[in-house]
Amino acid sequence: MDPHIWYPFSQAKTALEPLKVKAAKGIWLELEDGRRIIDCISSWWVNLYGHAHPKIAQAIFQQAQQLEHVIFAGFTHEPAEQLAERLTALLPSNLSRVFFSDDGSTAVEVALKMAYQYWINLGQKRSAFIAFEGSYHGDTFGAMSVGSRSPFSQAFTDLLFEVEFLPFPATHLQDQEVSLRESLVINQLENCLSQNPDRYAAIIIEPLVQGAGGMRLCRPEFIQQLRHISQAFNVLLIFDEVMTGFGRTGSVFASDRAGVAPDIICLSKGITGGFLPLAVTVCSEMIYNAFYSDDIYKALYHGHSYTANPLGCAAALASLELLEEFKPAFEGLEAKHLSHFPALQSLPQVEKLRVMGTIAALDLITPDTPGYFNQIAPRIRQAALEQGLLLRPLGNVLYLMPPYCITEAELAHVYRGIIQLIETMLHN
Repeated sequence: MDPHIWYPFSQAKTALEPLKVKAAKGIWLELEDGRRIIDCISSWWVNLYGHAHPKIAQAIFQQAQQLEHVIFAGFTHEPAEQLAERLTALLPSNLSRVFFSDDGSTAVEVALKMAYQYWINLGQKRSAFIAFEGSYHGDTFGAMSVGSRSPFSQAFTDLLFEVEFLPFPATHLQDQEVSLRESLVINQLENCLSQNPDRYAAIIIEPLVQGAGGMRLCRPEFIQQLRHISQAFNVLLIFDEVMTGFGRTGSVFASDRAGVAPDIICLSKGITGGFLPLAVTVCSEMIYNAFYSDDIYKALYHGHSYTANPLGCAAALASLELLEEFKPAFEGLEAKHLSHFPALQSLPQVEKLRVMGTIAALDLITPDTPGYFNQIAPRIRQAALEQGLLLRPLGNVLYLMPPYCITEAELAHVYRGIIQLIETMLHN
């Protein structure tokens, strides 16, 4: 292990030696020792079309020869303007104002600040947010605050602001009780808002799929009810589509599949096709107008040195072109996942199979307590690498989120490997 690097989400004292990646192409990672492994999780969900796609690489190269960066306060440039125009054309029509930042956590942080200050600028102080149990929105303090309390945020509990958490009505295939669970959550939300109509600034949710919380799915019908209630009680609705954006749910955005337009949306991860850090927070004109004033104190004072970096914007523009080309691929992956589910359903160690677009997941039945720290995860991760597969289970939740370029034969190979792993490691 490199003596100078502090790796993320790792206990350095007990972590295994990290594998050194020399190159990557398509779905394949090439290690320094010559092994090749399939990237089954799109390298933390960022890679859309396969590694080292020449179209995005060329766009970055061309942009780097013209303008690599410029301060975005008091200046603008063509890549940022084009990207804002392209994004707003794809998003729900009410989302018209694009604020650039650097990563998913920061996109959420900006959304929370927008929502909170929106009410301040209107002369109201709404001090609380509503979020969902099992949610994950990032690791900065605001993002941690609206994320479900976990060992990741435990040390900082006293510094996190007030949030009301509601149950998330997670569902799966052949779930007969989902409507009841949704009704209970909706009733709880209505009671919250009825009792304290001026307390809440916004509701924030990962629409359709909670990512780090265990690839937990909810139905479009629930998201539609959430939108109806937020409008009825005049509370802003924030969609964290950092993971679900750009085709992951089988539609360009989860908001499309749910048929819902939020007030604010957060985008990152796949925005550059996995090449460079970039994020945006896009809001409605109504929110923007609350900041548009002669009063300097009503401005949104937030920014980053690399805001709207031209290289990142160029990569994102190329990625959006590829998104159209790969539309049949990301729209068709759900059916391909489902074709492999019968073999998984026959395994006694598997339950709660679920799929949403390009994302497939299942729960493994193990002797350990379910959850992120279930000890099956590191065992599967290591065994999968020996089979040439990069899997990173979320505790006892095993999931796939491959790049859109994966072929049917390659996907079948991955599923065969997963079935073998489950049968070997959880043999009754």
